[in-house]
Parts: sequence; structure tokens; C-alpha cells
Amino acid sequence: MAERSTAAVGVANEGGDKQLAAQAESATADEATDRSEEQDAPQQTPPEETAPTNSEPPELHSGHKLAGRYRLEECLTRADGFSSWRAVDEKLRRAVGIHTLPADHSRARSVLAAARSAALLGDPRFVQVLDAVEENDLVYVIHEWLPDARELTTLIAADPLEPHEAHQMVNQISQAMAAAHREGLAHLRLGPDAVLRTEAGQYRIRGLAVAAALRGISSERPQREDTEAIGALLYASLTQRWPYPKDEHGLTGLPKDVGLVAPDQVRAGVHRGLSEVAMRALVNDGATASREPEPCTTPEELAKAVAAIPKIRPPEPTMTSFSRTTYQQGSYRQNSGGPTSPGVTTVLPSPPPPALPGRTGKALKWSVSALLIVALGLGSWQLAETLMDREHQAKSGGTSTSHNTGGEGGSDNGGANQGTLKPLPVQGAAEYAPYGGAQHPNDVDATYDSKTSTYWRTNSFADGPEFAPSVKKGVGIAYDLGAARKLGQASIEFYYGGDHTTVTLYAADSLASTAEPGQLKKLATVTTDGKAAKLTLKAPVETRYVVVWLTALPYSETDGYSGAGHKQAITNVRFEGQ
Repeated sequence: MAERSTAAVGVANEGGDKQLAAQAESATADEATDRSEEQDAPQQTPPEETAPTNSEPPELHSGHKLAGRYRLEECLTRADGFSSWRAVDEKLRRAVGIHTLPADHSRARSVLAAARSAALLGDPRFVQVLDAVEENDLVYVIHEWLPDARELTTLIAADPLEPHEAHQMVNQISQAMAAAHREGLAHLRLGPDAVLRTEAGQYRIRGLAVAAALRGISSERPQREDTEAIGALLYASLTQRWPYPKDEHGLTGLPKDVGLVAPDQVRAGVHRGLSEVAMRALVNDGATASREPEPCTTPEELAKAVAAIPKIRPPEPTMTSFSRTTYQQGSYRQNSGGPTSPGVTTVLPSPPPPALPGRTGKALKWSVSALLIVALGLGSWQLAETLMDREHQAKSGGTSTSHNTGGEGGSDNGGANQGTLKPLPVQGAAEYAPYGGAQHPNDVDATYDSKTSTYWRTNSFADGPEFAPSVKKGVGIAYDLGAARKLGQASIEFYYGGDHTTVTLYAADSLASTAEPGQLKKLATVTTDGKAAKLTLKAPVETRYVVVWLTALPYSETDGYSGAGHKQAITNVRFEGQ
């Protein structure tokens, strides 16, 4: 919210609300579009491409720093007088994206206005514009960078999306663009490279208004163009083909002489409802096939059409089936004839073992029965003891702990050898993301402000409670104790309860450590199904930087912060030591 407010202030300083409204219109190429139902009436618009006026790209290079904090890392695009970069915000220690162009560029004003209008939208379904600045004869736009997200281009390169995933994509994208057009914002360059899928399964759109402004693109019918672009995304996701004769986005186009063929006629197994929706979005000029309903001409209409599709179930997880075989000497014999092909080995069932003689068999049965009774008694006693321990823990601290084990120098003996412990104030914190994919790095300070109403939260993940190693190995925060301290224990309060949260403490060598957890010194681990956890070391360990690393998250339903899934939030962290 802080960055979004900065962008809003930039607009206010240039002339207030009235000028903001004017800038928003010029930023989205909707200035030629009447917001009434007569939006399709032809109106005068600027040429689709406006040539730059005596502007050369600024002399920028990797390592160059903007505003004293944004260090340019890699140039991604250089065209039409502007350049796009992956950069690092050294103040907040996070990756960002940056578009730059000279301040005297013919499109500099419209890019600034588009960026500030997009920033004011504040819809999390779009990659957020963080700032838009004119400084030292340079205009630059700062936007979010999502290192854990993948472009739709990459997702469909190997295989088409299965029906449930394709439905999720078109549903989220159409609803997001409908919301943008209600605010007068258009995209006009909505290709597969502009759609990102996060690890949590959420689709995000980048370049709203800004991508078109950078290239001087406008339209008399922005809603239709964005609707048709969404239809092309769905078509490509279902078929791995681009629905036009020209090859684009790494996809092969349709043959020139066949026209627009429905997705379910291009590839077998395509969902009929999704195929119809794609055709309704793509054909908007009276060429819709007779079997299709009325065409969709706006993202709002398309979103309603997608919502009307009967629920598509996600695919069942594939389970490897194993057949039972008996491996005993003499069980495998070569087939000598019959319907089985020569050389095929047949597995013959083993004969059942002979029954034990009378008295011996009875004695053995009684012995086994006695052992079972003893085992059941011991199990019941251990279960009762465990339940009593949990009840005692709940009454004493509200923490339901499955286990609390130490690492190097730590254990679960309650810290008998630690002596008197005192609070160790936290002097700073940063998100610890050695594998990339930061969660909410701007909120880490809320975990040590002693307020239960503030917190840092993770994204919502489909798999759990344990993280799927192929998707995410863990999430966490690194804390700075200000100086080397002898850490004895840590107390952590969570926002969500449930089965279950696993947290591990590590000692790190810096606040911005990128070393993997396995390279750090492990201090203690605890698993809890409550909303609090306490990690106690066997003996104090001297360290300045402490990492709190989560490797399992409980499941929670949809709330005001994220969708249903495995997620957690840390409200308070307290360290104690000597």
C-alpha cells in the first residue's frame, strides 16, 4: 500500500483529481471510447503508432542505479526508444521491473499517466505499478517482479492446459479485465507473455495500460480488442495453436485457407463448453458459427459466459498401481503351453502353509492373543498420556506441540542448562527466500511489533501441509538481534491453527542470506496444530541473525486475504537469551 500511495501522490502533485481523471483516460486508449452502450461507434483516435520525436534510449547499463536505490540487473527489451529491465530495489531488498524512456520522448507523458492510472486501480489480479517518476531527463515506471510466476507462453509450450486449469485461467483473466474496463482501463497487448501464473495457482496480468502506452497503441474498440485477446489466450491454451494464420508467441498459426476452426475440431478431447466460449470471444463481426450462441464483445460478457459453464472438476491425482506378487522359491515357472505367448513368465500362487498340529497350534494362538492384549493396553496408556500432555500444554500456553527437537546444540529438555533468560529485542528483519518467490516482504516488520492485529502472511498453496519440494521448499523470515547474542528460545504466534505448522530455527551469517537451510546451523524444530509455538534450545547458541523457516502450513478456507489452501501468518515473534 505504501508504494501505491506514492504513485497516487505523484498524480495529485500534478494537478489534483480533475487532471487525474484526464490522465487515466489518455493512459488506456479509451479516450476515444464512449462509456455508454454506444462504445463501438467509430471516433477519431491517434494513429496506432506514434513515431518518437528525436529521442534516443538513455545510456543505461547493468549496474546503473536509479533514484539511488534501483540497481539495473538485466535488460529485457530495448525498442521504440524505451527499455525494460529486471532490477533490484536495494532499499527493500527485492527484485522489481523497470521501464525507462527519455523525458522528451513523444510518449513519455502518456506512459506516466497510464502508469499512475494503473497504480490507482490497486487490483491484486494485476502486476502492481509501484511508482512512476520523471527525474534527470528520464521517465521510469517501477512495477512488481514475480520470480515464482511462469508466463502462460511457457505453460502451454509443452502441452495444452487441462480443462480445469484452462477454465481457471479464462475465468480469472476475464473477471480481472472486466474490473479494469469498469474503471476505464484497457490493456490492448494481452498476449500469453502478459499472463503469469503464480505458484499458488493465481493468474496475474502485467502491463495494464502501460504496455500499450509504451508502444503508442490505441483503439476505437478497446473492450472488443481485449475480449478477443482473452479468447485467443483460451484458444491457445486448449489447442497449442494460435487462432490466426500468422505464427505468434512460439505457437503455430492456423492454415490460411481453413478460416477459424473451433478448438474441439483442432484437437481431440477439448472441453466443449470452453471451445464454445473461445469462439464467442474470438468472432465478433457476424462470423460466429451457427452452432454458437451470441458473440461476447466485452470482458464483462465473457466473464458471464465463463461463469455459466458447468463446474469442471480438477483431474484426479495419478496413482501408481502395484500388483501383489508372491516371491518364493519355486513360484516362478516357465509356461509350457496354452494361450500365453512363448517366453512369458507366469506367476503361480504359493500354496497356503499347513495347519499347525492341535496342542501346539492352540498354545501359539493363546500366546499371540496375550501379546495382542498387552500391546493394546500399552497403546491405550500411551494415548491417554499423550492426550493429558496436550491438555496440559493447551492450558499452560495455548500451544499444541507434536514435537520439539533441537538441531546443533538444541533439544527438547526445556532448556535446563540455560539459566536466566531475558528478552532479546529485534533490530530488523527481512524475508528469507533462498529459492526465490518472496511472499510479502514489506510486512515482515509486523511480526515483532507486539501487535496481534498485524502480521506477515504466506501465499495460499494447493498442496500441504508439507510443502511439495517441486513447488516450494519453505518460506521464512530472517531476524537481526542487533549484535551477537546467546539465543536460548523463541516464541512464535500464528494467525491460523489446524493440522499443522512446522517451524525450524536456524542461525544465519547475515540478514540478507541466500544460503539454503541445509547450509545454515539448525537450532530447533517444532510442529504444532495450535496458534503458538515455542522452540527451546538445549544450551544458548551465539548468533546475531536468526531464521524462522516454515516447511508445513495448515489448511484454511477463503478469507479476506487469500483463497482456500494451505497458508499461515506470523503475528509475533519473541526471542530470549543471555
